[in-house]
Amino acid sequence: VQLQASGGGLVQAGGSLRLSCAASGRTFIGYVMGWFRQAPGKEREFVAFITWSAGTTSYADSVKGRFTVSRDSARKVVYLQMNSLKSEDTAVYSCAAAHTRYISDYRTAQEYPTWGQGTQVTVSS
Repeated sequence: VQLQASGGGLVQAGGSLRLSCAASGRTFIGYVMGWFRQAPGKEREFVAFITWSAGTTSYADSVKGRFTVSRDSARKVVYLQMNSLKSEDTAVYSCAAAHTRYISDYRTAQEYPTWGQGTQVTVSS
């Protein structure tokens, strides 16, 4: 299983970006795909997740109503649409994958065994 994140960049506050996480290597039925972020000097934090089969989603309170996670099963891509960006959204964003059989808390980064490289999102105020 390999994950490739892309789509980061520099954007002004209030703007939008869409991150992509391309997955390869196997079927992802039964998997949960998570987005996490890490700002300088801070711990990695949960942003959102989506279950591959049912499309169940969940968001951190800090991004609820502004970010939307989705997936394209045919293309094996998970998206994170980020709107109304704020300076505090500045971070390196990473996607992760785990089979739901082996994970109990979809919001905990340490439970995900597979990670893509991060993509930098910088929001200027």
